[in-house]
Amino acid sequence: MIQELDAEGWLARLRETPRPGTENVLVFYEHRMGALCRDPKLMLVPLDDHLVHRGDGVFESLRMAEGRILQLDAHIARLKDSAAALGLEPPCPWDEVRSIVLDVARAAGVADGGLKILLGRGGGGLGVDPRECPRSSLFMVATRSRPLPRDYWDRGLTACRSAVPAKQPYLAQIKSTNYLPNMLMAREAAERGVNVSFSFDERGCLAEAAIANVAVVDAEGRLLLPPFQHSLPGTTALLAMELARAFMPVILTDISEDIVYEASEILVLGTTPECVAVTHYEGRPIGNGRPGPVARRLRQELHAALLAAGTPFSEVPTMREKAYASQKHPGGPDRRPAVRSRPVIRR
Repeated sequence: MIQELDAEGWLARLRETPRPGTENVLVFYEHRMGALCRDPKLMLVPLDDHLVHRGDGVFESLRMAEGRILQLDAHIARLKDSAAALGLEPPCPWDEVRSIVLDVARAAGVADGGLKILLGRGGGGLGVDPRECPRSSLFMVATRSRPLPRDYWDRGLTACRSAVPAKQPYLAQIKSTNYLPNMLMAREAAERGVNVSFSFDERGCLAEAAIANVAVVDAEGRLLLPPFQHSLPGTTALLAMELARAFMPVILTDISEDIVYEASEILVLGTTPECVAVTHYEGRPIGNGRPGPVARRLRQELHAALLAAGTPFSEVPTMREKAYASQKHPGGPDRRPAVRSRPVIRR
């Protein structure tokens, strides 16, 4: 017979129940509560929220770096577009959503980490009709993130062709919480012993990786990207296109698998990796099998541009500032006055 618990017993059991990943949660926010909380055991989404049982919601994953949120307004704009495609409005004005993101980032107490925003249809029923839900839901969480190893960009990635077809255009343009195809692509890559897999549309043209965009450098030295029909317009990819136009032709065009095989470079563009080369595709080397000059240059320029345009959110000292403080002040960084946000130095 299953035990029945009252509210107090349920909460006590909830706090005692092991939960993986809690060590990475710094702080979270739920709009129903209108408050922040640091106990990850209490980070829950109502079962009747259509975000959970229907995937009726949208999200954005953002990055905090050196006390700045990278591409904050671009991510908010895309979240707004995704929500509009679902006929979904947040439970507060959009400028307040942005303000809450900054508050969550400040409360995290770190200069570098991850942020996730989830906007759901809200609770109200277990059916499919969105009219069951009188008010949308809004959740945010700041997480501790482990920096990529120093040789990540020097080694590059390996890739394969995915058996999972590209998303239909009307779904590909929405960053929804229904990421089942993306999960299948990630699992497929792991099973095949590569880092990423690429989806192709019904015509055999390149679409995207599981959580990133893909570009190729062809034999003529042009940067080619698939048209954003079967792939989400990535904030990093759009910025990369803008930067690359200063030193090479950039073209949105259909890319067959033959073009992928013949590319001098393949680039994966995303929030976390920024720009990383694919050195082998389906076991065959791309170019000379090592990251090429476009990957190196574009990653450097992307990194600098992302930091320079980032939105400052706190006075948390960066690692560079902590090192400076420990050298200049033997007592350590705690004796140094709080560091105010300022332009960062290019790494």
